[in-house]
This record gives sequence, structure tokens and C-alpha cells, in this order.
Amino acid sequence: MTSWQGRTVFITGGSRGIGREIALRLAREGASVVIAAKSDTPHARLPGTIHSVAEEIRAAGGQALPLAVDARDEAQLVAAVARTVETFGRIDVLINNAGFLGVTPVAATTTKAYDLMHALNTRSPLITMRECLPHLAAVQGQVLNLCPPINLDPGWLGAFAPYTSTKYAMTLLSLGFAEEVKARGIRVSTLWPATLIATAAVGMTAGEAGLAVSRTPAIMADAAFALLSGAGQGQVCWLDEDILRTTGVSDFNGYANDPANLDRIQRDFYIGSF
Repeated sequence: MTSWQGRTVFITGGSRGIGREIALRLAREGASVVIAAKSDTPHARLPGTIHSVAEEIRAAGGQALPLAVDARDEAQLVAAVARTVETFGRIDVLINNAGFLGVTPVAATTTKAYDLMHALNTRSPLITMRECLPHLAAVQGQVLNLCPPINLDPGWLGAFAPYTSTKYAMTLLSLGFAEEVKARGIRVSTLWPATLIATAAVGMTAGEAGLAVSRTPAIMADAAFALLSGAGQGQVCWLDEDILRTTGVSDFNGYANDPANLDRIQRDFYIGSF
């Protein structure tokens, strides 16, 4: 029996990309994984549904509960948390992975787009942390939020302030929640990639050229597993490279999405100066 057997992970937006990779990483350790995402049916342009990932989780050795959830809908999130406890009896880890990437400046951002960014990047994590709190407290569980360290470089602030404001708000919520719940034995961490990651979102915004200079989602999954397994105690915000270095990993070449571009891997948003 591994240390993850009998433990339940609730993850939002886990039907593809980084979320799917984290789910499968934990499933290989024997975890029960709840995939709470909107993708109940196949998308015309994007791979993966909650059901296909559930099958992958089971094949990897974990238990799966696919739940069709729009992370903008409070009632659906509340019901999903309740269904998780009803099914597995506990929640050990909450992972807020669902989000919306919008790389537009204020002048080009519609109210509808900003509402979507805010709903997924800030409002949804608040709801899930609040609703999971009593269950996490019962087992001294963990929260992992996928959001960046706060970098006030003027270049990044001016590039796409609407998206930045919602992701930084998620980071602030994480820092505050970590302080709020530490006396109850709950650990809160944030994780962000040091480089571009080859996901559908990056493909849609940066195209094939962006994917060619990205790393695979596996680096984020390995970093998340390290954090959730106890690495990095005493610090909330982490980059994937930095937490992996604490475990002795220093060679990241194997994570290159295109090995021919090892010397061209692009640093991610908010890392360094604009």
C-alpha cells in the first residue's frame, strides 16, 4: 500500500494539459482522483474529457470520479465537493487548476472576457477552498493552487493587466488562506512553471512556435507531486524548477517538448523582467 492509497484528490479543470498530468501522476501512486471539469463531451479542437481522463486514472492504478462541473457555477462546485465526500468519504488534497488565459491589455479586454478570467482564476478557488475547508481540516490536508509568484515588473503589469490581476489575486488568496488555516494543520502551496508548458492554451496563444520552445506538462506534475509529498515546507509560492531542485533534480532537459530546442526553451510569464 502506497502513502497515496486511500487519499482523495479534488482537482478542477483536470481533463487536459497540466491538470490531467497531475491527476495521472497521483493516480500512479494509488490516489482517488475527482476530475471536476466542464468537458463532459468531446471538444471539436481540444483532446480529452472528464470520462477519458477517468479511464486513464483507473488504468494508472487510481480510483476516479468524473464530475461535469462549470467552475464558474457556485452551486455546481458545492455539489461536486459534497459528491466527492459522499463517494470517497474524505478530501485530502484540493488542486485549483481550472483557469482562463487572456493575454490582452485593458483597452482590448471585453467585460465578458474579464468576468470569465475573474470567475475561473479568482472566484472559483475561493469557493473551493471554503467548501473543502472542513474536510481538509479533518485530515490535515493540503491545497495546491496553480498561480504565479507576484512579480511587479512594470512590463508584465502593462502587458495584460486584466489576466495578471486575476492570477495575482489567486496568489494573494493563497498566501492569506495559508495563514488562516495553518493552525488547523492545513498546508497551502502555489505552483507555477518557470517556462512555457506545452498545453492547448499555449498552443492557441503562441502557436506551434510556442509549443516548440515549451516543456511538457510532466514537469509540473512531478513538481506538484514533490510539493504534495512534503517538499518545500515553510514556503507557500514555488516554481516547478525550484521545488524539484529541493528534491535533488537539476537536469530538466528530459522535459523539453522538442528536444531539438533545448537551448531555446522560453521562460514563462512573470519570471524575470518583461
